[in-house]
Amino acid sequence: MLPSDVGLYKELRLEGLRETPEAFGASYRDESTEVFTYYCELLNDSYVFGVYGNTGILAGIAGLRISKKEKLRHKGTLWGMYIKSEARGNGLAKQLASLIIETAKETTEELLLTVVASNIPAVNLYKALGFIEYGIEPRALKVQGTYYDELLMLLRLET
Repeated sequence: MLPSDVGLYKELRLEGLRETPEAFGASYRDESTEVFTYYCELLNDSYVFGVYGNTGILAGIAGLRISKKEKLRHKGTLWGMYIKSEARGNGLAKQLASLIIETAKETTEELLLTVVASNIPAVNLYKALGFIEYGIEPRALKVQGTYYDELLMLLRLET
């Protein structure tokens, strides 16, 4: 996404945090009070991608973060994946994740992500794309008194 898309990104990011709070480490309460420049910095510090649905409206977002630190540059992290509920089931998540994988291949050797263990459609998508589970973080998130485990997943990008 371009810096000019920051308003669209912010709107969809906040929707995701509000509608599926268990899917993100960030919270709607925290990010809804952030100033516009916070979202500009998110777009500048990561690759952020968007996909549009049949209606031409931004329907999904996800990011790729690559560390600037020498010892960590070989790894990228897929983060912030969200598809609007009415756009799910149409392959947009696969399209978005595939774009991130292809982009990560240009500069990294592996791609990491975390996903809530109970989000079976997302877990199945990542497995279908070749990600493997390498661990689980019990009680990784606490949302309104409920704990959620997260799966740690990895995709080796080396040829």
